[in-house]
Amino acid sequence: MLVPRGLRMWPLLAGSRRLQQAVGSQRSAGKLLKSGAKKNAVICIEGNIASGKTTCLEYFAKTTNIEILEEPVLKWRNVRGHNPLGLMYLDPARWGITLQTYVQLTMLKMHTRPSLSPMRMMERSIYSAKYIFVENLFQSGKMPEVDYAVLTEWFDWIIGNIDISVDLIVYLQTSPETCYRRLKTRCREEEKTIPMEYLEAIHHLHEEWLIKQTRFPVPAPVLVIEADNDMQKIIKKFEENLARIRTPCNARHCL
Repeated sequence: MLVPRGLRMWPLLAGSRRLQQAVGSQRSAGKLLKSGAKKNAVICIEGNIASGKTTCLEYFAKTTNIEILEEPVLKWRNVRGHNPLGLMYLDPARWGITLQTYVQLTMLKMHTRPSLSPMRMMERSIYSAKYIFVENLFQSGKMPEVDYAVLTEWFDWIIGNIDISVDLIVYLQTSPETCYRRLKTRCREEEKTIPMEYLEAIHHLHEEWLIKQTRFPVPAPVLVIEADNDMQKIIKKFEENLARIRTPCNARHCL
């Protein structure tokens, strides 16, 4: 389902000066591009850990000519021989700022790399890196306020000065219980110690951001796909929404 326009206005925080400034920065970012620059359509696949993002990307890679950009997890696991992703899971209070600084850099590179196709599909985005994972570290007390402030300053500058606009967000809405069960069948070493509480916190932040839309600006229309089912049923959902996903620039007119 597409979230109605009324919800995208996040009315519960309409009086927040900081929120309004952030929205204004996102809307004006395109004006800072060089004259004549061409902006191709961008779709971001958002969701919890093990929500089905890889399945989604694989489906569209096989059935469309959309350019697919996977989350740069390999880079997060090997920065000149160091594994900041693994370190963060072992000691988030010590290594959270290290990982998230690098995540912000690598996601910015994904947003701004030259396009190979008129349409690009990204696994997550610089927005969810900040609004979900940085926010969770801060809310859980595992990121000091000074680290959070520095990352926020960097993020605010990026959205105010660089075009990282998005045309459509596809939210794979999955329960924490389903994600936890799927995690147990995956082979990523760093994920073996992820507790249910962590998945619940990440789910809650996604719901606040993309469904309730009461905490942070939503940079694009949101298409919600329920992804608690088995993979064959999820793929069926992708097929049913193929037309809307392939024409994200028209999604705004459907609201």
